[in-house]
Amino acid sequence: MSTTSSEIPTKLEVIIVGAGIGGLVLGQLLEQIDVPYHIFERATTIKPLGAAMSLGASVLPIFEQLGLLEEFKKICLPCYNADMCNDKTEKLGCLDMKGLDKLLGSQNLIFARPQLFDLLLSRIPTHKISLGKKVLRTVEKEGRVRVHFSDNTTHEADILVGADGVYSSVRQSLFKHLDRQGVLPKSDMETFAVASINMVGVTIPEDPSKYPQLKDNFSHFSVVIGGSGGRSWGVTNAPGNQICWSLITQLSESDARSMQFRNSEWGPESLESMYKEYENTLCPWGGTMGEVMKGTPKDRISKVFIEEKLFKTWYGGRTMLLGAGL
Repeated sequence: MSTTSSEIPTKLEVIIVGAGIGGLVLGQLLEQIDVPYHIFERATTIKPLGAAMSLGASVLPIFEQLGLLEEFKKICLPCYNADMCNDKTEKLGCLDMKGLDKLLGSQNLIFARPQLFDLLLSRIPTHKISLGKKVLRTVEKEGRVRVHFSDNTTHEADILVGADGVYSSVRQSLFKHLDRQGVLPKSDMETFAVASINMVGVTIPEDPSKYPQLKDNFSHFSVVIGGSGGRSWGVTNAPGNQICWSLITQLSESDARSMQFRNSEWGPESLESMYKEYENTLCPWGGTMGEVMKGTPKDRISKVFIEEKLFKTWYGGRTMLLGAGL
């Protein structure tokens, strides 16, 4: 999937840094209107991670615009309610979402994030993605923006889009430029507040006789809230008899401060301690969360720190930032 420098066009109209879902959607939009672009990704391999996601009527038109709506619907299940339980899996209540299709034009759709990632990636020409490209700095000069990478290469374009996550190298470089100019709000330079630790995954196809929820053509979204130690966890089904699951540990203020300098990247590292913490907790569908997690390939489990931070600055000069709205 990577390309060599000789295969990359010498002139790029748009540089996209980050091959996440946001960067791939933007690439698809540019592909539709025939605007030259190239995507540069820091990782040396692209591995779709994550668990369940939900999209509704406000976002679905973009898939229609991309010509992907029907394919997207094939990887989704409609969600009509969300069940909330206590740590004994006793039902506390239900969020009823029936009738959203009549009210808004579409029911909320739930899907496994890796499947959406694969769908979007399949529509990006391979020669328009380069891997192992870590951004060191960016420079604007004479109406162009130049990106310097750690492999001693540079590439320039008319527009630079940073879609490389919360610890965006593009954002950090942009903020340094704006700070030197005295136009960057002080709040944008403040550190992140780590709010929680999440571990997520998607199982291989499971047995519907063990989990009858998999037999239905709609999503069963079940979450445990109010567990001890600020813990919550949940499961939902996705097409193909897969179970998407998540574990969430809310952090105290002191724990959050001690973790605020840790990098936040999807990856299968440091999973064992959290696995042991949750393996014997009860799954809302029966059995334990450990049984669900055992059905997930190790390289498709990821752990991430979720930070709280609102930025005021999203562009400057020829550089803009793209949030992780998807």
